[in-house]
Amino acid sequence: MKTLKEAKIGSTVRVVKLHGEGAVRRRIMDMGLTKGVEVQIRKVAPLGDPIEVTVRGYELSLRKADAEMIEIEAVSA
Repeated sequence: MKTLKEAKIGSTVRVVKLHGEGAVRRRIMDMGLTKGVEVQIRKVAPLGDPIEVTVRGYELSLRKADAEMIEIEAVSA
């Protein structure tokens, strides 16, 4: 299982599954990170937190703890 936290800068990945419970899971889904959506990794802060991604046409910053709950797969070109 690979998570969004482990994705490389510049790569495009697809969300496979969201882990987590209740309000945390709901907040991630409300930000547009749902099953099947493609996410591009834009930047990672110098200390690794937060991670900036592009999802559904807008930029989003995620904490490492939140990125760890998002299971991904590579998008084939």
